[in-house]
Amino acid sequence: MNKTSRSLAGKKLVDLVVSSAQEKLAEKIVIIDHRKSASTADYFVICESSTGVQNGAIADSIVDACSEKGTRPWHQEGNDEGRWILLDFSDVVVHIMLPELRQFYDLEKLWSTGIRTDVPDVPHKNDE
Repeated sequence: MNKTSRSLAGKKLVDLVVSSAQEKLAEKIVIIDHRKSASTADYFVICESSTGVQNGAIADSIVDACSEKGTRPWHQEGNDEGRWILLDFSDVVVHIMLPELRQFYDLEKLWSTGIRTDVPDVPHKNDE
């Protein structure tokens, strides 16, 4: 088996990224579909949490779930501080950010040429 082959890509990878992020209570998840525009990736997934530790847990959850399906990011950065973690799966790029960094850099506006989908937050057990 070719070790560079990938089991997941495109929308299936996005769906797994989103569900893994939701399991660790990521908030304000946004998917930006760039398949119809010139971009380095087909999809961007942006989410946030209030702490660097939780951002790290979200990133670990995504990487673990993807690894179980035979897919790993080819590049990963930001895990040490957790303020802004980037997971680059080539066709899907994931940004896990603290709210103040997300607001400052406003990636959603920067990539506004794509088709945006806001994913509803999963209610916390204490919110029910």
